[in-house]
Amino acid sequence: MTETPVAFSEDQAEAWDQIATALSAAGVDLLEGSCQPAPEDQRRTLAVMGKAGSGKTLLLAELTRNLLEAGVELVSGDYEGRRRRETRTLAVLAPTNKAASVLRGRGVAATTIHRILYTPVYDPEYERIAEWLTGNLPRPSIEGLSETALDRAHAFYAQVKSIPGALAAAGLRGSDFITGWKRRDDPLDIGFVDESSMLDARQLEDLQELFSTLILFGDPAQLAPVNQSGGMVFDSLPAPAQLRLSRIHRQAEDNPILDLAHALADPALDFESFESLVADAARRDPRVHLAERVDSDLMARSPVLVWRNATRLRLINAFRNAHQAPETELSPGEPLICDGLELPLKHRKKRIDLEARGLIKGAQVVYLGPGRKPGFSRLHIFGAEEPQISVASIIKIEREAEEEPFIPYAATMGAAFVHGAAVTIHKAQGSQWPDVQVFAPDLYAAARAGRHEGGIALWKRLAYVAITRAEHRLHWVIRNRLARPRLPLTTQDLDTGPAPLSLAQETS
Repeated sequence: MTETPVAFSEDQAEAWDQIATALSAAGVDLLEGSCQPAPEDQRRTLAVMGKAGSGKTLLLAELTRNLLEAGVELVSGDYEGRRRRETRTLAVLAPTNKAASVLRGRGVAATTIHRILYTPVYDPEYERIAEWLTGNLPRPSIEGLSETALDRAHAFYAQVKSIPGALAAAGLRGSDFITGWKRRDDPLDIGFVDESSMLDARQLEDLQELFSTLILFGDPAQLAPVNQSGGMVFDSLPAPAQLRLSRIHRQAEDNPILDLAHALADPALDFESFESLVADAARRDPRVHLAERVDSDLMARSPVLVWRNATRLRLINAFRNAHQAPETELSPGEPLICDGLELPLKHRKKRIDLEARGLIKGAQVVYLGPGRKPGFSRLHIFGAEEPQISVASIIKIEREAEEEPFIPYAATMGAAFVHGAAVTIHKAQGSQWPDVQVFAPDLYAAARAGRHEGGIALWKRLAYVAITRAEHRLHWVIRNRLARPRLPLTTQDLDTGPAPLSLAQETS
């Protein structure tokens, strides 16, 4: 096994060795730090599975670092230049922008699956600047762009290898030079996919078609996608391709949130006993809070996690009433969740553009205010590399006991949104927040229902996923009550500079 700057556990070392063997057969030798052209017609898929804290992300990060040191070229959502045919490539992917941003926060240059399945069509002048910055072309002369601006771009790129960042330093934006999107024609090489428990069978097929060597990283204790009948895509892989991490590394840091999550593996543990464990943890450690009511201030940036849709609607309407939000419009600062893109087939390019910008189903955004045209909204997309966007919107405010949602803003077509102050635990997978509120009465209802998924009590799966969304503090809410907000809704915590025009806005 190649030497690394971290000490692996026995199960991590075994997984590393098996992945290194697969990469060596594919022409990338981690031991020697060298690359050969990819062999033809060789395809392999492996899965690294482990619960929260088992070291999946550490293993992914170290593999990424060693591949780059061996000469493998990283393909990201930043910019793809012209590559030689023999160049070996790696893409690190996640199903959502939020999940990708979690990896980026840990030093791994990740992007979304959507952003890799589709590639941008660049304006020729953009390509000239980008190819100059990456060392492939001489310094360009661009009409309307001063030599000083080019110097700023060059100085930025020398420090941070980001094409959009370098363009921003020159007073430009990468999105200004993207003229359209197309389905990727050429296959890629090595792909790492985090949060792979969120994938469905169709997405796995797309990824296996795109990457000759595909490594999935996933948590088998999470909830399976709704359309997967309780199974996950890595369950279908042959046993030798399933690499399991069992040691929980972060428990050595005495993390009470992870302790609670892993306590759920005890088959004798019932809901009442688990709540006693939560109460004990709250008495010992401020990172666990036994809350008498939902905190409406926290809901503005991290949704309350619930099981039942009826609970979600009650909490959303209580949040809006507590903040005195107008019944017929949204207030700046209200959270939303993308519910999909309602665009006809003839607007396929617009769909691809919006998906690449981060507006995919489940994306979390904040409403900043109305756009320049009727039906358009200015939004901040959490986790997106360019978070500000103005887009044709269909915003749906669902109400209890009403079949049809109230729609304060609606373009004839565009991105659809529902309110994001509360969300089901299923939809929260792949996301993390500093503080997470879990609505315990819903989990009690799931426990009383006696339902199971994959041979495990459903309430335990729900509790595990909900608890592991918390980065720093877990709020276990035990009463069906909402506290009055202490602060008004605001957008001052966000970068609310001028929103770049989206393709939908430019062409509508």
